[in-house]
Parts: sequence; C-alpha cells; structure tokens
Amino acid sequence: MINRRATLGFLAAMIASPLGAKVRPAVVVHRTPACGCCGAWASYLRRAGFPVTIINEDDLAPLKLRAGVPENLQSCHTAFIEGYVVEGHVPIEAIEKMLASKPPILGVSVPDMPAGSPGMEVLGTNPDPFKVISFTGSGQQGVFLDYPDGFSLSR
Repeated sequence: MINRRATLGFLAAMIASPLGAKVRPAVVVHRTPACGCCGAWASYLRRAGFPVTIINEDDLAPLKLRAGVPENLQSCHTAFIEGYVVEGHVPIEAIEKMLASKPPILGVSVPDMPAGSPGMEVLGTNPDPFKVISFTGSGQQGVFLDYPDGFSLSR
C-alpha cells in the first residue's frame, strides 16, 4: 500500500532528478589540506554533477604507490572513480571518455600542474598545452587525450 510519505518521497526524487539527467559516479579525491588547486579541481567536478568526497592527507606518496601511479605521472592530488585512478588536473572530457570506453588501464593522469588545466586557471594567463596520459599496471603509458592549445572551460 502506498502511503503519503512514500508518495512525497517519490515526487521529491522526480523533481530533484529530471528525466534524462546524467547520473554521475562518485569521485573520492585525496589531497593535502593546504592545496587550493586540488579544491578548485574538485569544485570543477561538482559543477559538472559529480558527487565528490575529499580526503585530506599529509602524505600522498604511499597512496600513489599503492594506486600504481608512475612517478613521472604524479601530480598534486589523486582521485578514484569507478575503479580508475585519476591523477592531477584531468578534464571531465577525459574522465567521461575513460568511463564510457572502459579501457584496460589503471587510470589517467595530467602530470605536473599545467597552467590553464581544470583547477589551474589563472586570469590573464594563456593555458599551457598538455596531454592526458593513460597508464597500466605493467607500466605502459600512452596519450589518452591531447590538448595542444591548452584547456578552456568553453571547450
């Protein structure tokens, strides 16, 4: 039997998530507490509808090692989404491509912290070109997406 509370809950759920709305998987971001650009990248994901949980840690090196992030691909924060590792300031376009195609990789990375990448935008500064690099457990690396002109939120 349907009661009033169940009906109201159903109606609230329908209003909150309209038909056709994209359901985004949860993202867990590990970062050091003082890193502002990590928070900016998490906000970028939230604005796109990803539920984000931030875990502050003083030392990310052991986490990166356990996650299999190669040393040359490390950046300031490490995130996990649907079993994949997302290292650094990776654009949503690359995350969506990875989640849709489900390649046999451990994850993707934007090494270092290129100016203009998501979370690293600086007004009046031209964005740096960068590549999103995929990596596997066996150490193989390849270009997953290329941003030769840098990144723009209007992209």
